[in-house]
Amino acid sequence: MAGSPSVEARVVGRGVVARISGDMDYMTGPGLWEQIDEVLAGGTAFVVLDLSVVSFCDSAGLNVLLRASKRASLSDVELVLACVPQPLLRILEMTGADQVLQVRDTVSEAEAAFGGRGDAAGSLS
Repeated sequence: MAGSPSVEARVVGRGVVARISGDMDYMTGPGLWEQIDEVLAGGTAFVVLDLSVVSFCDSAGLNVLLRASKRASLSDVELVLACVPQPLLRILEMTGADQVLQVRDTVSEAEAAFGGRGDAAGSLS
């Protein structure tokens, strides 16, 4: 299905960078949630969600991000969004979600915030 989201995760130091691609909407939300939940269950100190290639996000996609934030908090995992496309950034600002979710301009900036570079690197997907 065109636009179906995928999550490609790689270990970076004490955390994971998960690159989400495709649409984040009411049709794809459940499958996307399962993939993100799997990444969050990995027992890492932090997770960076790289949203640079997200093609579309509606309220259901936003709900997945907020749900991920709550899940991360309950699991004592730091969750950060990086490379948020401008339309999605606008949604975060309009809804106030930018006050709940940590947002960084780049993946490197997000990794640096947690000392994520340097330890070990590998792929989870």
